[in-house]
Amino acid sequence: MNRPFADDTLLLLDGGMGTQLQTKGLMPGEVPELWNLTRPDDVCAIHEAYFAAGANVVYANTFGANKAKYHGDASLSEVISSAIGIAKAAKGRADASLPRFVALDVGPTGRLLKPTGDFEFDAAYDAFAEQVSLGAKAGADLVAIETMGDTMELKAAILAAKENCDLPILATVTLGEDGKLLTGADVDCVAALLEGLRVDALGFNCGLGPDRLLPYVRRLAERTSLPIAVKPNAGMPKIVGGKTMFSVGPEEFAVDVARLVDAGASIIGGCCGTTPEHIAVISKLEKRCAPVREKCATCTITSGSRAVEIPLDDTIIIGERINPTGKKKLKAALAEGDTAYVLREAVAQVEAGAHVLDVNVGVPGMDEPAVLDSTVQALQGVVDLPLQIDTSDPKALERAMRHYNSKPLVNSVNGKEESLNSVLPLVAKYGGAIVALTLDENGIPPTAEGRLAIARRILSRGAEYGLTKDDFVVDVLSLAVSADADSANVILDSMRMVREELGCRTCLGVSNISFGLPARPLLNASFYTLAMGVGLSAGIVNPLSEEMMTAFRSYRALTGKDKSCGNWVAWAVEKETQSQSAAASRSVESADLASAIRHGLKEDAAHMAKTAVASGESPLGIIDKFIVPTLEEVGRGFEEKRIFLPQLLMSAEAAGAAFDAVRSAMPVEDGGAKKGPIILATVKGDIHDIGKNICRALLENYGFKVIDLGRDVAPEVVVAAAKRENVRLVGLSALMTTTVGAMEETIRLVHAKLPGCRVVVGGAVLTSDYAAKIGADYYTKDAMELVRLCGALPL
Repeated sequence: MNRPFADDTLLLLDGGMGTQLQTKGLMPGEVPELWNLTRPDDVCAIHEAYFAAGANVVYANTFGANKAKYHGDASLSEVISSAIGIAKAAKGRADASLPRFVALDVGPTGRLLKPTGDFEFDAAYDAFAEQVSLGAKAGADLVAIETMGDTMELKAAILAAKENCDLPILATVTLGEDGKLLTGADVDCVAALLEGLRVDALGFNCGLGPDRLLPYVRRLAERTSLPIAVKPNAGMPKIVGGKTMFSVGPEEFAVDVARLVDAGASIIGGCCGTTPEHIAVISKLEKRCAPVREKCATCTITSGSRAVEIPLDDTIIIGERINPTGKKKLKAALAEGDTAYVLREAVAQVEAGAHVLDVNVGVPGMDEPAVLDSTVQALQGVVDLPLQIDTSDPKALERAMRHYNSKPLVNSVNGKEESLNSVLPLVAKYGGAIVALTLDENGIPPTAEGRLAIARRILSRGAEYGLTKDDFVVDVLSLAVSADADSANVILDSMRMVREELGCRTCLGVSNISFGLPARPLLNASFYTLAMGVGLSAGIVNPLSEEMMTAFRSYRALTGKDKSCGNWVAWAVEKETQSQSAAASRSVESADLASAIRHGLKEDAAHMAKTAVASGESPLGIIDKFIVPTLEEVGRGFEEKRIFLPQLLMSAEAAGAAFDAVRSAMPVEDGGAKKGPIILATVKGDIHDIGKNICRALLENYGFKVIDLGRDVAPEVVVAAAKRENVRLVGLSALMTTTVGAMEETIRLVHAKLPGCRVVVGGAVLTSDYAAKIGADYYTKDAMELVRLCGALPL
C-alpha cells in the first residue's frame, strides 16, 4: 500500500459526512453509522462524490463507532466492516490516476476522562482499540483520529492505534474560540504531545472556519516538522428557511484554504457543512505547499490539561520535595496512601516558584508502579506544572508515562546497558524529554572528559530510537565537596563541555554538593549561582529554600534574563506586602480553606471547613465569606482565560466538599435548601455529555439542585420530567450538527406544554443567533455563563 504522507505534495481529504447524510434524510436522533447497514448506497454515493471531486482520502462512516459512544442495534463489527467495505467499493470505482485511500474515522467518546471527568483512560483506550482493530481487519488504509478536545483522550486514541495496527495515523484536534482545546491545551502543547507520540500527520478539524484557523496553522508550522492537516467547517451554522445552513460557500472556502496552504498545511479538506462542491474547488489549487520544515531545535515538556509548556532553553527550577529520600513525613504519607499530603507539597512548591515538579515514590516494599501512576494522575488534577517522572523501575516508568497527560521530563537513563535498553524505547514510544545521567557500569567518572564521553554514548544510542540531542537533558551528577575538594570544579567543567561540544541542555541536583558540611543552604545557593553561570538549564532544588530562590532570582536579574528586573521587583514588593499582612482578620483555617478550594484540594477543603466550624466560625459566614468568593475568583479566572477547565472543575469539587462539611452543622432550614431545580439533558440522538456534565458539576457546587436526565433524551422525556418536578428552567446540550433539529423539537414541545418554563441551550455547534432562531430563551457559551444566568433568574 502506498503511504498517504510519503511526499510533500498536497493531499486532499473529503468533506463533511454528517451534514451530507442529513441532506439525504438522516433524521434527528438517528445513528449515522447504522446507515452503513440500512442505506449503504447513500453512504457510498457520498464517498463517490468526494472521490469524483478530487479527494485522495475519504473518511469511512465510523466517527462514532466505538463502544463508549455507539448505541445502535447492530454490532460494531458489522457497522465498521460495512463502512470500510462501502468506502473501498467507492475507491475501486474512482479514477485510478490519483492516489486513493480509505481512512478509519475515529471520533471522541463524548466523555471527559479522569481526573477532570469520570471516564477511565483505560476504558477509553479499550473502546478505541476495538474500533481500530476492526477497521484494520476490514482493510482501512489509515487511521484518522479527529475532533479531539482533550489531550488525555487524544493520547488514548493514538496509543490504541499504534498498538493495534501498523497503519499511518493522522490526528487532528478541535480548537475553541480562544484557540485552545476544551481542556485547555494550546497549539504548542498539542504539537509537543503529537511529535512525541510520533503520529504521521497532525492538525485541526471542525470547530472553526478556515479563516479563523490561519494563525494556528502558522503557529503549528513553527512547532512541528510533521505534515499539517486542516479540515475546517464551512463557517458556523445558521438557520435559513427553517434549515441548517453553513455560511462559507465553495469559492470563499477555497480562498481561505489556499491561505492555509501558504501557511504550511499540506493535507486539506473540509468538515461540517462542506460538500463535494467545496472539495472540487480546493482540488484546483496549485499543487504547492510550504517548504519542508525541520523540527524545532528546542527541548520542552508540557502539562497538556492546562496549556503549560516549559522550554528547557532557559534556567528553570525543578522542585525536589516529592522525593522520599531523607523525608520521613513524605515516606509515611506514601506508605499510608495520604495523597492529600503529597498534593500540599506540590501546591507549596508551585506557589514558591517551581517550574517543574519531580515525582519520586520509591519507598521499599511499596508497589511503585501503582503508587507512581496514581500519584502522577492526582498531581495532574491539581497542579498546572509539568512533572518529572523519577524512577529506576521501568514498569513504574511505563505505567506513569502511559497515563501522563502530555509530555513529561523523565528521570532518568544512564550509560548502563540495562538502563539504555529499558528506558530509551519507552521515551521513543510515549514521548518526553529525558535526563541522561553520566554514569555507567564503572560508576561516575572522576573527570569532566569521562562524563562527557558517557553523555555522548547515551545520545548515540538514543539516535537509534529516533531521539535527538534536543530530547536529552544531561545531568553530570553533583558529588559532595566534603569528599572531593575538586568536585565542584569538575561539575562546572563537565557542564561547559556538554553545552559546547554536544549542544545539550543540562540539569543538576544541586544540594548534593554540600553533603556532610554545616550551613548547607548557603553553600548550595553559592554553587547554584556558579552552575547557572556556566549554563545550567534546570536545577533540581528546594523551591521553599529562601537562599536558593534568592540566588535564582538575583542571577536572572543580574544577567539580563529578567527584563528590566520586573520579576525581581514584583517578588520584592510581594514579600514586603506579605510581611505587612500577617495580622489579617480572617482565621488561619478560613484562609487555608480558600487556598484549598483555589487549588482543587478536595480532602483538605472538607477538613478545613470542618475545622473552621469547630473553632466557632459561623457556617453561613464560612460560605458567604470564603467558599463563594473563592469560587467567584476562580470563575472570573476561567472567564478571563487565566485558568482552564480542569482547574475550574477541580476547584468546584473542592468547594462542593467544603459545602457538604459546612451544611452538616447548619440548621435544616439553612443547610437543606438549594436553588432550583434545573433540568439538564443532552438532546435525542446526541450522546456527548461532556458539556452537560461540566454544567451539572458547577451548578451543584454553587448550590443549585440539578436533575440530570442524561444523554440521548427524547423531547417527551424532558417535558414529563419538567412537569413532574415543577421546573422553570431546562438546559439542553448538543455537540453535533445532526442533532440540532432534535434540540429545536424539544424547545418547541417544552414551550407548548409548559408555558412558564424557559429553555437555555449550549454546545459547540451553537451560537447566540442560532439559539434564538431555534426558539431558545437563552444561550450560554460555557458553564460559568450558565451559573451566572441561573443566579440571575427567579428559579
